[in-house]
Amino acid sequence: MVRAETAQRHSRAQTGLIGTYQVDAYLTITEPSKGEYSEKRSKFLAFAFHVENTDEVKQLVSQYEREYYDARHVCYAYVIGHLRNQFRAVDNGEPSGTAGKPILGQLNKRELTNTLVIVVRYFGGIKLGTSGLQNAYKQATIMALDEAIVEERTVDVTMAAMFEYPLMNDVMRVVKEMNPRILSQNFEMTCQLQLQIRQSEASQLSC
Repeated sequence: MVRAETAQRHSRAQTGLIGTYQVDAYLTITEPSKGEYSEKRSKFLAFAFHVENTDEVKQLVSQYEREYYDARHVCYAYVIGHLRNQFRAVDNGEPSGTAGKPILGQLNKRELTNTLVIVVRYFGGIKLGTSGLQNAYKQATIMALDEAIVEERTVDVTMAAMFEYPLMNDVMRVVKEMNPRILSQNFEMTCQLQLQIRQSEASQLSC
């Protein structure tokens, strides 16, 4: 009945919960959020964003480096992909592991992906030490992410179904049971449907 898998897309179902993601589902934030943390006169301004690829990351980091040109450091970390297998942590001049790593640690703790957090530091004249820096970047990130709206999204596939008209009732019964999104339909000489459904359920439609 279903002949081909043609593409992957994302559907959205809003949730305020943080939980264990599945292979074809993931957690991300929906819109920018920010937080601010101060420690011994140093200010840490944190900004969280939803991103789809590294080009968007580069654009945002470049934008904030220009906007906060007078800051001592602009550090960041991101995770991309529904499998959370593309990530990076950048210290931007801070001692190794004291900035990007604690930012990334909070993204991992919340199991977020397609998310970038940038933390801008204004030096207050007093050194914080390794543990102090790690805690400051961590707390700033927590404050930004606490303000974010978290959403669960699924990885969907687009499938094409072709069948003869006498099979219409059987096909539409399956469609009703599985409840995929119908992208297009044509019921002329040869019936055709273009459907979008969650990846983990696609095999049930291809029977």
